[in-house]
Amino acid sequence: MKLEEVYNQIQPNIYAFFYAKTNNKEISEDLTQEVFYEAIKSFATFSGNATMKTWLFSIAKNMLRKFYRSKKYKEMLESKIQQERKDSESVEENVVKKEEGELLRSLITNLEEHSKEVVILRAYGELSFQEIGVLLNKSENYARVTFHRAKLKLHKELKKYEG
Repeated sequence: MKLEEVYNQIQPNIYAFFYAKTNNKEISEDLTQEVFYEAIKSFATFSGNATMKTWLFSIAKNMLRKFYRSKKYKEMLESKIQQERKDSESVEENVVKKEEGELLRSLITNLEEHSKEVVILRAYGELSFQEIGVLLNKSENYARVTFHRAKLKLHKELKKYEG
């Protein structure tokens, strides 16, 4: 498979993964580009034991950890907290926040850490359960069961808001 094909096939999933984690378009774009830059630099270390997609997602997870430790992330959090304080004063903003997409993202954020990771990798990263298992050093069955339980919990929580 050519590099361009790999990029075109996997880039949207990597971007969606970062967007789900950061909720910021510019940062998600930057981190996505960094993943592919890092992959090109370290392609010689790709052993082929995992799929290309799994390898790229492992780079993405490491890139995200590095981002979380960065000054830029801390500044983004401070800005977001200030914005939320302003938004909480606006009734219109509170109504908009209840839209289903925002609600679902919020519910995913409130999941237990392992469940949240599996849901984000599956839903936004579009990884298979086998690939998720490899990334998390767990079995494919663990990824399936964790996703299924998280999905049931999300459905239950969404029903509370519907009726």
